[in-house]
Amino acid sequence: MSTNNLPKTLLDWAADGQYISMGPFEHKIFNKQYGDAQAAPADTLLLIHGFPESSYSYQGTIEGLLTFFKRIVVFDFLGYGMSDKPLSGYTYSLFEQTDCALWVWKHYGITGGHILAHDMGDTVLTELIARHELDVLPAWFSAGILSATFTNGNMVLEKAKLRITQKWLLTKRGGPILGKLLNFPMFRQQVKSASESAGMSEEAIQLMWAGIVHKEGRKLFHIIIRYLNDRKRFQDHRWLPPLKHTKIPLQICWGDQDVVAPMAVANHLREKVMPQAKFSLIPGVGHFAQIEAPEKWLDVVSPFWQALNSQ
Repeated sequence: MSTNNLPKTLLDWAADGQYISMGPFEHKIFNKQYGDAQAAPADTLLLIHGFPESSYSYQGTIEGLLTFFKRIVVFDFLGYGMSDKPLSGYTYSLFEQTDCALWVWKHYGITGGHILAHDMGDTVLTELIARHELDVLPAWFSAGILSATFTNGNMVLEKAKLRITQKWLLTKRGGPILGKLLNFPMFRQQVKSASESAGMSEEAIQLMWAGIVHKEGRKLFHIIIRYLNDRKRFQDHRWLPPLKHTKIPLQICWGDQDVVAPMAVANHLREKVMPQAKFSLIPGVGHFAQIEAPEKWLDVVSPFWQALNSQ
Protein backbone atom coordinates (compact mmCIF):
# COMPACT_ATOMS: atom_id res chain seq x y z
CA MET A 1 0.00 0.00 0.00
CA SER A 2 1.75 3.16 -1.24
CA THR A 3 2.56 5.90 1.26
CA ASN A 4 4.92 7.84 -1.00
CA ASN A 5 3.02 11.12 -0.64
CA LEU A 6 3.08 11.16 3.15
CA PRO A 7 5.38 13.28 5.32
CA LYS A 8 7.83 11.41 7.55
CA THR A 9 5.77 12.13 10.67
CA LEU A 10 2.80 10.21 9.28
CA LEU A 11 5.03 7.49 7.86
CA ASP A 12 6.46 6.94 11.33
CA TRP A 13 2.93 6.88 12.76
CA ALA A 14 1.83 4.28 10.23
CA ALA A 15 4.92 2.10 10.57
CA ASP A 16 3.75 0.13 13.61
CA GLY A 17 0.09 0.02 12.60
CA GLN A 18 -1.68 -2.68 10.67
CA TYR A 19 -4.44 -3.08 8.08
CA ILE A 20 -7.43 -5.38 8.36
CA SER A 21 -9.93 -6.18 5.60
CA MET A 22 -13.61 -5.41 6.03
CA GLY A 23 -16.59 -6.81 4.17
CA PRO A 24 -17.03 -8.47 0.78
CA PHE A 25 -14.94 -5.80 -0.98
CA GLU A 26 -12.09 -6.31 1.53
CA HIS A 27 -11.58 -2.60 2.11
CA LYS A 28 -8.49 -2.05 4.27
CA ILE A 29 -8.86 -0.31 7.66
CA PHE A 30 -5.74 1.15 9.28
CA ASN A 31 -5.50 0.58 13.04
CA LYS A 32 -3.08 0.54 15.96
CA GLN A 33 -3.04 -1.02 19.40
CA TYR A 34 -1.06 0.19 22.40
CA GLY A 35 -0.30 -1.53 25.67
CA ASP A 36 -1.41 -4.93 26.91
CA ALA A 37 -3.35 -6.86 24.27
CA GLN A 38 -4.85 -9.03 27.02
CA ALA A 39 -6.13 -6.17 29.17
CA ALA A 40 -9.63 -6.43 30.60
CA PRO A 41 -12.46 -4.26 29.21
CA ALA A 42 -12.25 -2.06 32.33
CA ASP A 43 -8.64 -1.25 31.38
CA THR A 44 -9.36 -0.68 27.68
CA LEU A 45 -9.94 2.66 25.94
CA LEU A 46 -11.37 2.79 22.42
CA LEU A 47 -10.82 6.08 20.57
CA ILE A 48 -13.01 7.29 17.70
CA HIS A 49 -11.87 10.19 15.49
CA GLY A 50 -13.90 12.83 13.66
CA PHE A 51 -14.14 14.67 10.33
CA PRO A 52 -11.88 15.42 8.51
CA GLU A 53 -9.26 13.86 10.74
CA SER A 54 -7.82 10.43 11.41
CA SER A 55 -6.61 8.47 14.40
CA TYR A 56 -3.44 10.57 14.26
CA SER A 57 -5.43 13.31 15.99
CA TYR A 58 -4.90 11.41 19.25
CA GLN A 59 -1.16 10.92 18.77
CA GLY A 60 -0.22 13.57 21.32
CA THR A 61 -2.48 12.07 23.99
CA ILE A 62 -1.59 8.36 23.81
CA GLU A 63 1.31 8.42 26.28
CA GLY A 64 -0.78 10.25 28.86
CA LEU A 65 -3.80 8.03 28.33
CA LEU A 66 -1.66 4.96 29.00
CA THR A 67 -1.29 6.16 32.59
CA PHE A 68 -5.03 5.49 33.01
CA PHE A 69 -5.56 2.52 30.70
CA LYS A 70 -3.56 -0.63 29.98
CA ARG A 71 -4.82 -0.93 26.40
CA ILE A 72 -5.75 1.67 23.77
CA VAL A 73 -7.04 0.98 20.26
CA VAL A 74 -7.30 3.56 17.47
CA PHE A 75 -8.29 3.24 13.82
CA ASP A 76 -9.05 5.30 10.73
CA PHE A 77 -12.59 5.10 9.38
CA LEU A 78 -12.84 4.11 5.74
CA GLY A 79 -12.45 7.30 3.73
CA TYR A 80 -10.03 8.81 6.24
CA GLY A 81 -6.31 8.89 6.95
CA MET A 82 -4.45 5.69 6.07
CA SER A 83 -7.54 3.55 5.45
CA ASP A 84 -8.91 2.78 2.02
CA LYS A 85 -11.03 5.43 0.34
CA PRO A 86 -13.28 3.48 -2.01
CA LEU A 87 -15.48 5.30 -4.50
CA SER A 88 -17.85 2.32 -4.59
CA GLY A 89 -18.87 -0.54 -2.34
CA TYR A 90 -19.25 1.67 0.73
CA THR A 91 -21.86 4.30 1.63
CA TYR A 92 -19.98 6.28 4.33
CA SER A 93 -23.20 6.48 6.34
CA LEU A 94 -22.79 6.75 10.09
CA PHE A 95 -24.41 3.34 10.41
CA GLU A 96 -21.76 1.77 8.19
CA GLN A 97 -19.00 3.66 10.00
CA THR A 98 -20.34 2.23 13.27
CA ASP A 99 -20.02 -1.22 11.75
CA CYS A 100 -16.45 -0.29 10.81
CA ALA A 101 -15.61 0.45 14.46
CA LEU A 102 -17.12 -2.82 15.61
CA TRP A 103 -15.21 -4.69 12.89
CA VAL A 104 -11.90 -3.39 14.23
CA TRP A 105 -12.75 -4.20 17.82
CA LYS A 106 -13.88 -7.71 16.92
CA HIS A 107 -10.57 -8.24 15.10
CA TYR A 108 -8.75 -7.52 18.37
CA GLY A 109 -11.06 -9.73 20.42
CA ILE A 110 -12.31 -6.72 22.38
CA THR A 111 -15.45 -7.54 24.37
CA GLY A 112 -16.01 -4.01 25.67
CA GLY A 113 -14.34 -0.95 27.10
CA HIS A 114 -14.47 2.78 27.69
CA ILE A 115 -15.08 4.84 24.54
CA LEU A 116 -14.05 8.41 23.75
CA ALA A 117 -15.13 10.14 20.55
CA HIS A 118 -14.70 13.46 18.80
CA ASP A 119 -16.72 15.35 16.19
CA MET A 120 -18.28 12.88 13.69
CA GLY A 121 -17.18 10.08 16.02
CA ASP A 122 -19.58 11.43 18.65
CA THR A 123 -22.53 10.36 16.54
CA VAL A 124 -20.98 6.96 15.87
CA LEU A 125 -20.82 6.65 19.65
CA THR A 126 -24.50 7.64 19.96
CA GLU A 127 -25.36 4.92 17.45
CA LEU A 128 -23.43 2.41 19.57
CA ILE A 129 -25.39 3.54 22.62
CA ALA A 130 -28.66 3.33 20.67
CA ARG A 131 -27.80 -0.27 19.76
CA HIS A 132 -26.94 -0.95 23.39
CA GLU A 133 -30.30 0.37 24.55
CA LEU A 134 -32.07 -1.69 21.88
CA ASP A 135 -30.03 -4.75 22.92
CA VAL A 136 -28.72 -5.29 19.38
CA LEU A 137 -24.99 -4.95 19.92
CA PRO A 138 -23.22 -8.15 18.82
CA ALA A 139 -22.96 -10.96 21.33
CA TRP A 140 -19.14 -10.93 21.23
CA PHE A 141 -19.22 -7.35 22.62
CA SER A 142 -20.53 -8.83 25.85
CA ALA A 143 -18.84 -6.46 28.34
CA GLY A 144 -20.31 -3.54 26.44
CA ILE A 145 -19.75 0.19 26.77
CA LEU A 146 -18.33 0.89 30.23
CA SER A 147 -18.36 4.64 29.77
CA ALA A 148 -18.84 7.13 26.93
CA THR A 149 -17.06 10.48 26.54
CA PHE A 150 -18.23 12.99 23.94
CA THR A 151 -15.89 15.79 22.87
CA ASN A 152 -16.60 18.77 20.59
CA GLY A 153 -19.03 17.42 18.01
CA ASN A 154 -22.21 18.78 16.46
CA MET A 155 -24.55 16.20 17.91
CA VAL A 156 -27.35 18.79 17.86
CA LEU A 157 -27.15 20.00 14.29
CA GLU A 158 -29.45 23.01 14.64
CA LYS A 159 -27.02 24.47 17.19
CA ALA A 160 -24.01 24.00 14.88
CA LYS A 161 -22.09 26.76 13.11
CA LEU A 162 -20.98 24.98 9.96
CA ARG A 163 -18.16 26.50 7.92
CA ILE A 164 -18.97 27.76 4.45
CA THR A 165 -16.86 24.96 2.93
CA GLN A 166 -18.93 22.35 4.77
CA LYS A 167 -22.17 23.87 3.48
CA TRP A 168 -20.92 23.97 -0.11
CA LEU A 169 -19.64 20.40 0.04
CA LEU A 170 -23.11 19.24 1.02
CA THR A 171 -24.72 20.67 -2.12
CA LYS A 172 -25.36 18.32 -5.05
CA ARG A 173 -23.76 20.51 -7.69
CA GLY A 174 -21.22 22.47 -5.68
CA GLY A 175 -19.91 19.58 -3.58
CA PRO A 176 -18.07 17.61 -6.30
CA ILE A 177 -16.68 20.82 -7.82
CA LEU A 178 -15.43 22.18 -4.50
CA GLY A 179 -13.92 18.81 -3.65
CA LYS A 180 -11.77 19.04 -6.78
CA LEU A 181 -10.86 22.69 -6.21
CA LEU A 182 -10.12 22.43 -2.49
CA ASN A 183 -6.47 23.18 -1.78
CA PHE A 184 -4.30 23.56 1.29
CA PRO A 185 -4.71 27.36 1.74
CA MET A 186 -8.50 26.98 1.63
CA PHE A 187 -8.38 24.07 4.05
CA ARG A 188 -6.06 25.90 6.44
CA GLN A 189 -8.40 28.89 6.56
CA GLN A 190 -11.37 26.67 7.39
CA VAL A 191 -9.49 24.81 10.14
CA LYS A 192 -8.26 28.05 11.70
CA SER A 193 -11.78 29.45 11.63
CA ALA A 194 -12.98 26.54 13.80
CA SER A 195 -11.52 28.11 16.93
CA GLU A 196 -11.58 31.50 18.61
CA SER A 197 -8.25 30.62 20.24
CA ALA A 198 -4.83 30.40 18.57
CA GLY A 199 -5.97 27.01 17.30
CA MET A 200 -3.81 24.40 15.66
CA SER A 201 -0.21 24.83 14.60
CA GLU A 202 0.77 25.06 10.95
CA GLU A 203 2.41 21.64 11.17
CA ALA A 204 -0.73 20.05 12.62
CA ILE A 205 -2.87 21.47 9.83
CA GLN A 206 -0.39 20.26 7.20
CA LEU A 207 -0.44 16.76 8.67
CA MET A 208 -4.25 16.69 8.69
CA TRP A 209 -4.25 17.81 5.06
CA ALA A 210 -1.73 15.10 4.14
CA GLY A 211 -4.06 12.49 5.63
CA ILE A 212 -6.95 13.86 3.58
CA VAL A 213 -5.20 13.89 0.19
CA HIS A 214 -3.56 10.49 0.78
CA LYS A 215 -5.01 7.90 -1.62
CA GLU A 216 -6.76 10.67 -3.56
CA GLY A 217 -9.05 11.43 -0.65
CA ARG A 218 -10.17 14.76 -2.10
CA LYS A 219 -12.35 12.82 -4.55
CA LEU A 220 -14.40 11.66 -1.56
CA PHE A 221 -14.58 14.88 0.42
CA HIS A 222 -18.08 15.80 -0.76
CA ILE A 223 -19.23 12.23 -0.05
CA ILE A 224 -17.85 11.58 3.43
CA ILE A 225 -19.25 14.88 4.71
CA ARG A 226 -22.76 13.59 4.01
CA TYR A 227 -22.66 12.12 7.51
CA LEU A 228 -24.17 15.50 8.43
CA ASN A 229 -27.30 14.49 6.52
CA ASP A 230 -27.49 11.36 8.69
CA ARG A 231 -27.31 13.53 11.77
CA LYS A 232 -30.15 15.73 10.55
CA ARG A 233 -32.30 12.73 9.72
CA PHE A 234 -31.74 10.53 12.78
CA GLN A 235 -30.59 12.68 15.70
CA ASP A 236 -34.00 13.46 17.21
CA HIS A 237 -35.67 10.06 17.07
CA ARG A 238 -32.77 7.58 17.17
CA TRP A 239 -29.58 9.07 18.60
CA LEU A 240 -30.41 11.67 21.24
CA PRO A 241 -33.30 10.00 23.16
CA PRO A 242 -31.26 6.96 24.34
CA LEU A 243 -28.69 9.29 25.91
CA LYS A 244 -31.27 10.57 28.38
CA HIS A 245 -32.17 7.13 29.69
CA THR A 246 -29.01 5.06 29.44
CA LYS A 247 -27.29 3.80 32.58
CA ILE A 248 -23.89 3.99 30.87
CA PRO A 249 -21.69 6.60 32.62
CA LEU A 250 -21.46 9.63 30.33
CA GLN A 251 -19.12 12.59 30.02
CA ILE A 252 -19.38 15.77 27.95
CA CYS A 253 -15.95 17.39 27.58
CA TRP A 254 -15.72 20.55 25.46
CA GLY A 255 -13.12 23.03 24.30
CA ASP A 256 -14.85 26.30 25.11
CA GLN A 257 -13.46 28.25 22.14
CA ASP A 258 -15.04 25.97 19.53
CA VAL A 259 -16.74 27.95 16.77
CA VAL A 260 -17.99 25.00 14.67
CA ALA A 261 -19.50 22.96 17.54
CA PRO A 262 -20.04 25.91 19.88
CA MET A 263 -20.91 25.95 23.54
CA ALA A 264 -24.58 26.10 22.53
CA VAL A 265 -24.26 22.43 21.51
CA ALA A 266 -22.58 21.41 24.76
CA ASN A 267 -25.06 23.36 26.88
CA HIS A 268 -28.02 21.82 25.07
CA LEU A 269 -26.59 18.34 25.63
CA ARG A 270 -26.05 19.09 29.32
CA GLU A 271 -29.43 20.71 29.94
CA LYS A 272 -31.80 18.86 27.62
CA VAL A 273 -30.29 15.57 26.46
CA MET A 274 -28.10 14.01 29.15
CA PRO A 275 -28.27 16.00 32.39
CA GLN A 276 -26.82 13.00 34.23
CA ALA A 277 -23.52 13.30 32.35
CA LYS A 278 -20.36 14.72 33.90
CA PHE A 279 -19.75 18.10 32.24
CA SER A 280 -16.24 19.48 31.81
CA LEU A 281 -14.83 22.47 29.93
CA ILE A 282 -11.36 22.76 28.44
CA PRO A 283 -10.62 26.47 28.74
CA GLY A 284 -8.96 28.41 25.95
CA VAL A 285 -9.01 25.75 23.23
CA GLY A 286 -11.25 25.14 20.26
CA HIS A 287 -12.73 22.39 18.14
CA PHE A 288 -9.59 20.24 17.85
CA ALA A 289 -8.76 20.40 21.55
CA GLN A 290 -6.84 17.10 21.66
CA ILE A 291 -4.53 18.44 18.95
CA GLU A 292 -4.33 22.07 20.06
CA ALA A 293 -3.56 21.38 23.71
CA PRO A 294 -3.18 17.62 24.40
CA GLU A 295 -1.93 18.01 27.99
CA LYS A 296 -4.74 20.38 28.94
CA TRP A 297 -7.23 18.07 27.19
CA LEU A 298 -5.95 15.10 29.16
CA ASP A 299 -6.07 16.98 32.47
CA VAL A 300 -9.74 17.77 31.97
CA VAL A 301 -10.97 14.50 30.48
CA SER A 302 -9.21 12.03 32.80
CA PRO A 303 -10.81 12.75 36.23
CA PHE A 304 -14.00 11.14 34.94
CA TRP A 305 -12.23 7.80 34.54
CA GLN A 306 -10.42 8.19 37.85
CA ALA A 307 -13.77 8.66 39.60
CA LEU A 308 -15.19 5.58 37.92
CA ASN A 309 -12.21 3.48 38.98
CA SER A 310 -12.57 4.59 42.59
CA GLN A 311 -16.18 3.48 42.83
